[in-house]
Parts: sequence; C-alpha cells; structure tokens
Amino acid sequence: MAVSFSKLIQSRWLPLKKLLGFLGPGFLVTVGFIDPGNWATNIEGGARFGYELLWVITLSTLILIVIQHMAARLGIATGKSLAVNIRDHFPAPVSSLLGFTIVAACVATDVAELVGGGIGFSLLFGMPLWAGALLTVVLEVFLVVSQRYHRIETIIVGFLGIIALCYLAELWIVRPAWHEVLPATVTPVLGRESIYVAIAILGAVVMPHNVYLHSNVIHSRKWGMTDDEKKELLRYEKADTLFAMTLGWVVNSAMIVVAAAVFHQHGVRVESIEQASATLRPLAGPLAGLLFAVALVFAGVGSSITSSMAEANVITGFLGKPEDPESLLWRVSVFLTAIPSFIIILFKVDTYKILIFSQVVLSLQLPFTLLPLLVLCRSEKVMGVFRSRGVEFVAAVLITMVVVALNLYLLSTTVTGDS
Repeated sequence: MAVSFSKLIQSRWLPLKKLLGFLGPGFLVTVGFIDPGNWATNIEGGARFGYELLWVITLSTLILIVIQHMAARLGIATGKSLAVNIRDHFPAPVSSLLGFTIVAACVATDVAELVGGGIGFSLLFGMPLWAGALLTVVLEVFLVVSQRYHRIETIIVGFLGIIALCYLAELWIVRPAWHEVLPATVTPVLGRESIYVAIAILGAVVMPHNVYLHSNVIHSRKWGMTDDEKKELLRYEKADTLFAMTLGWVVNSAMIVVAAAVFHQHGVRVESIEQASATLRPLAGPLAGLLFAVALVFAGVGSSITSSMAEANVITGFLGKPEDPESLLWRVSVFLTAIPSFIIILFKVDTYKILIFSQVVLSLQLPFTLLPLLVLCRSEKVMGVFRSRGVEFVAAVLITMVVVALNLYLLSTTVTGDS
C-alpha cells in the first residue's frame, strides 16, 4: 500500500516539477505587454470610457495566447526564430520589407518603454524625464549585456510579480463596482470615439516584437531531439504561455478598472501619466500614488529589457548573423533602436499622446507579423508534423482578419476625420 501511495504522489508531483523547469519564456513575453504603453492606453480607456473597453483586453489576450503559442511552436519545430525563418523562406524583397516594418515597430516600442521608465523615475525621485529615460537605457543595457539569460528571466519574473502585487493592492484600495466590471470583460462595445483607443489597446497587448521574441527565447529550454519528444514537451510550453498570459490579462484589466473607478467615476479627464499619478493621490490616497509610481518603474525597466532582446534578435536574424548574445552586433543592437527613441524624448513631445500613438503603430504593423507567421506555420516543409491545422489555424486566420479589419476601420475613420 505504501509503495502504491508513493507512486501516486510521484505521478502527481513530478509533472509539476518538470513544468516549473519549463516556465519562463511566456513571462518574458508577458512583461512586454505590461509596458508603459499599456499604462497610457489602459488609463485613457478607463478614464474616458469607464469599464467599456475591458472586453478588448479579454479579446486581445485570447488572440495573444493563440499567436504566441504558434510562435513558440515554430521556434521549437524548426530550431530557428521567426526572423530567421522569414529570411530563409521568403523572397529577399519581402523579407526586407517585413524586417523594416518590425524594426520600425521596435522603435515605437522603445519610445513607450523609455518614456514610461523616465516618468516612473521622475515620479519617484523628481528627476527630469530625459534623465529618467537615460537611466532606464543604462539599466536595460547593463542587465541585458552583463547577465546570463536565466538570470534575466528570474529578474523579469520578479519585476512582473511586483507590478502585479502593486495593482492588486490598488484594486483593494479603490474598491471598484464589481457588478459592472465582470460583464464588461466579455461584452463588446465599440464606437467611433473609442476605436482609436481600442486599437491602441490591441497593439499594446498583441505586440509584434513579442511574437519574434517568443520564437527565440523558447530555445532556452531543451525540447528533445525527436518529434515525439517535442510533442510530449509542447504541453509544458502551452501551460507556460497560458499561465503567463492570464496573469497579464489580470494586470491589464486591473489598470482599466482602477482608472475607471477613480478617474471616470469622478469625471477626471487624464492628459498625462504624471497627471494620473497626481490625481490618484488625493482621490485614492498617497499609497495608491506610490504603488502607481513603483509599478511604472518596474514596468518601464522590465519591458525595455525584453524589447531590447527582441530587437537584437530581429536585427541579427534578418541580417543573417548569429543570434549570439556574445557577438558585437547583438550587443550593439540591444540599444540601437533606443537612439531615435531617446531623440524623440529630447524634443519634449506630448508623452501621453506619443505613448498611445506608439501602440497604434504596433497594431498597424501586426498584420505584417501575423501573415508570415501563418504562412510558415501552415507549411509542412517548414513545420513537418507540427504544421498548424484544424481549429488553431482557423482561429489564427480569423484573428488576422479581425486585426486587419480593425486597422482598416481605424484608417478610414482617421481619413474621414471621424475618429
């Protein structure tokens, strides 16, 4: 009896121990879509439209789970990142175009990360925005270049935990109307006034550079040599992706809920993240303001780390160079896209508007990432037995069509001046 009980315990707990060894890549992706760009879009959405756009977070997260799983599986099946696969399997002009669009998206991402980190340090320590942004760059480069991957992963998971705890504490402080919150997470409401913010939220959650990043960092785990071994271990990747993205959904939803409960309820129109922090203190208390600033710093630094890793992967992959963190090109690429972003900050543009606009840029680029991913994952030549089929592929096609339709609707309303 004792032997059988021991076997029962082992059969239950060994998979969990094994799962813990595979958790990590999904969390790197998750901190990327809890970046300062998300803060701006979520605060704008909550302050202007209350709980109305919570469903966009839910839809975006479901889209994200499907897309990130496909990207990770592409990396596992081929042993190559999305960037390298595009270079290997697409004509050079197409590959160059796709590479150009994703680098542009990376610049937009860096703007959001550096602005957010700069604002966070400014709120905490009173330093100028440019100094806070520069400090964010220094920390980003130091942590990426000087640390080993698994140590970076541990740091990011720690950052994500701090951000989540700060926002859960804020939910407890502001005490939202939960009877309004829960239905709004699954009830679609969209109009001409909210389409721009909704698109920005979509771009802030389903981030193109994260798709590239996931297909690369997934190689940090040993997925076996044979197809059967990889099939067996893929369930751990699914669990990692699902668990991490669900945590991201909770945090992003909490951002909108807090903004709606504090700003929308009191009729406050938010024009900047700094104003949001200043207004939060008298309306929700000094602790809420402090938690806001602390979480913003960790979000800015954490997401800048993952975005710089994605940028290095994209640049080296599309140029056909080794994706080696020890190589000079990889290390230079870590801060290369931060240069134009930092210049934008020095021009003292409206940081709040540029944060939201940067996320719209990501959404507009998204079809240029989804379409090649679909083509590659559908190809038996590329994927072999891991080729996308059935429900997953249909879902991915529908997702791409929805993203394209929303972007076209945004462009049409912008051109006609109705947005």
